[in-house]
Amino acid sequence: MSENLNSYSEQTFENIKHINEEGQEYWLARELQVILEYKQWRRFVDSIERAKMACKNSGYNIEDHFADAGKMVAIGSGAKRFIEDYMLSRYACYLIVMNGDPRKDVIAVGQTYFAIKTRQQELIDNYEELTEDEKRIAIRSEMKRHNAALADAAHNAGVTEPIDYAIFQNYGYMGLYGGLKARDIKERKGLMKSQDILDHMGSTELAANLFRATQTEEKLRHDEIQGKEAANQTHFDVGKKVRQTIKELGGTMPEDLPTPEKSIKEIEREQEKNKLK
Repeated sequence: MSENLNSYSEQTFENIKHINEEGQEYWLARELQVILEYKQWRRFVDSIERAKMACKNSGYNIEDHFADAGKMVAIGSGAKRFIEDYMLSRYACYLIVMNGDPRKDVIAVGQTYFAIKTRQQELIDNYEELTEDEKRIAIRSEMKRHNAALADAAHNAGVTEPIDYAIFQNYGYMGLYGGLKARDIKERKGLMKSQDILDHMGSTELAANLFRATQTEEKLRHDEIQGKEAANQTHFDVGKKVRQTIKELGGTMPEDLPTPEKSIKEIEREQEKNKLK
């Protein structure tokens, strides 16, 4: 990753955040375009359109996240012309940077800002109001859905056998966890071979893995990756990129995050018992 990454930070995106009269945060597409280093509006619109489609496919109302903010502006001699623009929710920005060029340092920081560091779980309603246990359950649910999509993308790339998919998953973990494979992570967490790693992660660690999964799926499809080795390398590279960005922003490495006392399955069983009381 380029040293230019140090030029970008959370503040890069905080500086262009707006708050409306109802106290809701939003970003203007024209301002985000500049930050994300798109020189041409039409090219940035391509990312917006892909983000809109992703929003729709996720079951959300596009208008709730991409509000029309176009306006007439003066261009001299009393003439005016219409300038297209959008008021974007945090989720809309998340989808846009997910569709951005991952080779750009600012895109990498933007993905972390709108995803890992500051509520990637905007996907989940009222996330900030949830308890840690509720956050874990909500993100784990998202993880199941996106892991299924990742498996489909990997299959399309040529990862067809169960053993091959296990290897593919290990490459993602190795990238994100500094070389650790699934068995190494389980050992650090004191887990048995049969236990699911994801059920024994806190919300922050789950969020990092959710980001790894969604970004890898996108890259496999967007770059039309073919072949098991190429798919494995892609998963590793994405995991490593996420790790590097967390490091640059001062976050805790996933292997150093604490393991919760209770698994998600245990929490879910307790919740079911409480419902029956």
